Amino acid sequence: MINSENKKYPLIKFLFLIVLLSGLTVGCDDPVPEPDPEPEKQKAPALTIKINEFIETVMTDVYLWYDKVPAIDIRYEFDSKAYFNKLLFTEDKWSFVTDDVKKLEDSFEGKETSYGWSLAFGRFSDTKNIFALVEFIYPNTPADKAGAKRGDMIYEMNGAPITDNNYRDLLSSDNLTFTYGQYVAGGITNTKTGSMVALELNLDPVQFTKIIEHGGRKIGYLFYAQFITNYNASLDAALQYFLDNQITDLVLDLRYNPGGTTVAAQHLCSSLAPVAEVNAEKRLVNFQWNDRYQKYWQDRNDQNQLGINFVKTVPLKMGLTKLYVLTGPGSASASELTITGLKPYMNVRTLGETTYGKYTASITLKPEDFYEKESEYKDFDNWAVQPIILKYANSLGITDFKEGFKPDVPVEDDLFSPIPLGDKTEAMLKATLKEITGVEVVAMKSAVKVPDYTIFDRGFSKFDANKRELLIDNFDKDFLK
Repeated sequence: MINSENKKYPLIKFLFLIVLLSGLTVGCDDPVPEPDPEPEKQKAPALTIKINEFIETVMTDVYLWYDKVPAIDIRYEFDSKAYFNKLLFTEDKWSFVTDDVKKLEDSFEGKETSYGWSLAFGRFSDTKNIFALVEFIYPNTPADKAGAKRGDMIYEMNGAPITDNNYRDLLSSDNLTFTYGQYVAGGITNTKTGSMVALELNLDPVQFTKIIEHGGRKIGYLFYAQFITNYNASLDAALQYFLDNQITDLVLDLRYNPGGTTVAAQHLCSSLAPVAEVNAEKRLVNFQWNDRYQKYWQDRNDQNQLGINFVKTVPLKMGLTKLYVLTGPGSASASELTITGLKPYMNVRTLGETTYGKYTASITLKPEDFYEKESEYKDFDNWAVQPIILKYANSLGITDFKEGFKPDVPVEDDLFSPIPLGDKTEAMLKATLKEITGVEVVAMKSAVKVPDYTIFDRGFSKFDANKRELLIDNFDKDFLK
């Protein structure tokens, strides 16, 4: 059928077609203008690109999840730390990058510029006010000399309330004034003001040892703050003290221990476990690298890179068949390795709160590990990447404990209590003594009712998040170059 609209205006349509064709004919004689070129995209500074290249090299090589690393053009990444974060696998809460590797390595070795206290940060449910509670204090440190002690509550610093934005200044600032006291029914008492200057400290993690006689048993108590290889001799001295005094049981307090080195964990476990298992150098934990590195070590049958065994040459062997471990959300990494690694060989009873949940290990990788010539990295030799390089599992295959280990005996850590660690009336130790002996510890009940609160963070220094790493001591870096 013919469209009626086409029949109404035939001449107009014809003239329009002539004009259109004329325009096309004229256009054929004229050159077609070139589009304006797009301006060249600005690139990052040359040094930043070199740092990005180093980061990319690490993360696409030894990183556990190297095959999940996105392809990003490093020439246009202006912030190397932000670039690093873009590369992390979603499951990875632990890898990090630093531009001050010297201070990081000092921290791993127990050298800290700090006040010497460990704090838990909380918020009252009704007022939303933030406070800090002293968990423990290293002796002869600024916090110790200022008179602070376990159970003290800090509620002001530098003359102002503690906020979400400034609370970690209580750990990482150079100097500090603070107001603290103890919570009692109706408010805070024994209020004092203290001031401190942070000092560079060498902190022995073997902090408290004690022998407690209760219920006919002679019980050794050891508070261990961090797994540091340099202080294995301190561990030996503490354990020798227990052997000399013929203890019947051992309580290992790891409630605030964030972890540390594999060699320190191997040393402790070898000193505690049944002698026959240690002398046989049974497997403590197995390592699972990314597929390329796992094949590399297996092809070379390099057992030092495939796991950790007991060491039969440790200076002393307690030969325990049962161990009591105090745990909390601050127990991470090497603390959890100790618990899960020993469980197949002895009875490990945990008391306290659920652990952190860290089943992976890392290593500090610096530019010097990848470049042959110092001139290639001299201008960024203070940078380092701390990537997760493997998962570990005990000899029974237990790994991926993302939610941590629940305690065999749940006990809440009474942070508002001024009772010192190692005192038999302290909540966790009190419950443990009853577990061991069946005899209740007689103690006065606290009449103080604390308002509802939540603990949202804890720590000791500005490197707290980094301390949760399980550090591989014996990784062979020579083949990286």
